[in-house]
Amino acid sequence: MPFGEQPAYLRVAGDLRQKIVDGVLPPHTRLPSQARIREEYGVSDTVALEARKVLMAEGLVEGRSGSGTYVREQPVPRRIARVGFHSAGGCTPFRQEQTDERVRGTWESSSAQEAAGSVVAARLRIPHGAKVMRTRYVFRAEGEPSMLSTSWEPLEVTGRTPVMLPEEGPLAGRGVVERMAAIDVVVDNVVEEVGARPSLAEEAMTLGGVPGHAVLVVSRTYFAGGRPVETADVVTLADRYRVAYHLPVK
Repeated sequence: MPFGEQPAYLRVAGDLRQKIVDGVLPPHTRLPSQARIREEYGVSDTVALEARKVLMAEGLVEGRSGSGTYVREQPVPRRIARVGFHSAGGCTPFRQEQTDERVRGTWESSSAQEAAGSVVAARLRIPHGAKVMRTRYVFRAEGEPSMLSTSWEPLEVTGRTPVMLPEEGPLAGRGVVERMAAIDVVVDNVVEEVGARPSLAEEAMTLGGVPGHAVLVVSRTYFAGGRPVETADVVTLADRYRVAYHLPVK
């Protein structure tokens, strides 16, 4: 089989990848064994093994204990709609992160005080070690885990107020904009950055993904008069979701 100048394991992985994409190796089909790859492509065991590792790292195949390696069924990506700044009354934490009204969702959360690390302190423009309220969320869309979120709010803003705990008190479960307005803090701007990284094991376990596969991370910060009053990281599986923004023309 003629190949180009790529390393042998990448050439083999590329040919197997194309067979998966073309449906020659459909979902749930067992990937050719290491011996079969070695024989078919005329390569060493090491090359065959590395080619299989590439496909596994790309999320195209998965190992099943005692059975072999199989082609994964690729999910159809769903959309997470965002407008960045949701000011409607009664906005819930789920609706704050998923603004598509057609998607029904729930959330679970837990809050605790902690000292701000260097990254969080920089994002909130507070001293390293300053007290923040950290809240972790698991969001479910139509009953399935869809997003994780960790938010931090400086206690110098919300401490000793009715909204210090995002999920307790008179405005429990409301969005950041509404909660801040209750203590006369007017949110007037929000900045979001979208990036990607390998998933952590606990993230993949919660979201139903594969450890090490890519996740999308939306890093968001709410501002009031130029002062950061909340920052958060929203995490979702990159192969299952796309982040879509509604950007009105002014």
